[in-house]
Amino acid sequence: MDWGAIVGNTLSYLLSPITIAYALAATGLAVHFGYAGLLNFGMAGFMALGGYGYAISVLSFGLPWWLGMIIGLLLAAVFALVLGIPTLRLRADYLAIVTIAAAEIVRLLFTTQVFDEYTNSADGLGNYHAGFRDANPFPDGTYGFGPWTFNADGLWIRVFGLLMLAIALFVVWSLVRSPWGRVLKGIREDEDAIRALGKNVFAYKMQALVVGGMIGALGGIVFVLPSAVVPSSYTTSLTFFLWTILLLGGAATIFGPSIGAVLFWMVMALLGNMLPELAQQGFLPMTSIQAGTLRFILVGVALMLLVIFRPQGLLGNKKEMTFVK
Repeated sequence: MDWGAIVGNTLSYLLSPITIAYALAATGLAVHFGYAGLLNFGMAGFMALGGYGYAISVLSFGLPWWLGMIIGLLLAAVFALVLGIPTLRLRADYLAIVTIAAAEIVRLLFTTQVFDEYTNSADGLGNYHAGFRDANPFPDGTYGFGPWTFNADGLWIRVFGLLMLAIALFVVWSLVRSPWGRVLKGIREDEDAIRALGKNVFAYKMQALVVGGMIGALGGIVFVLPSAVVPSSYTTSLTFFLWTILLLGGAATIFGPSIGAVLFWMVMALLGNMLPELAQQGFLPMTSIQAGTLRFILVGVALMLLVIFRPQGLLGNKKEMTFVK
């Protein structure tokens, strides 16, 4: 087995755009579930709106890259409003059902040929990177070392993504420490008690849904910066990966989603490289393709064990997660 290649590929996910994008989206999910107690199973829809809003703004309307990103965030805010108005007064399980369906509706709208002029249906969108890459402050060349070696465009994507992640973490940290955040955590624990104190529970939930959705859309934008927007990327598996990341790092923590994203993708990369090699050499009684699928089974089992034995996550406080029970 080529352990050098396996370890190198695993370590490369430490600064991968996909890791940064998932860390952003999981941070948005932490606002929804970790702090507001909202069972959102449709974060894939927010990410899709962010990515498509950015790409369509640049390709179809010729807008600057930064304005396209703002439009992607605004679309996510509108989506949160449309989603929240009929559901946030209902029980949490109804919100979970609606968000799954809403995210799937968004994905299917992008695959239909009715909007083919703008979305290119199932083929997705590409070639919208020129403006963003023109804003690259790094000159052409090779940067980094070992598994973290990038060209100028790769470095710019990672620096921009990390900057957006840092801003998102600061915003969430500031909000959670504010009176608004304390009310939100009170709603998570006992919304009837907060309502008895005269607070508008619906308004706070809506604000949390909008804020978390916009952070998720920002993750969707970073997700599409390296290559293209493809609707098949926004299936329900994306949302469940985000939930795994959130529960792994800690739902009611600031840095937990980021730590969870790094651990999740490094483990996925390690298993994705190691298990097929073990199968090829006869150590596993299966084909390399079957071994590649085995990693999803192992991750699923790990998630079950995590929820059973440490629902607060690696960085979480058990007292913060009593509302999960």
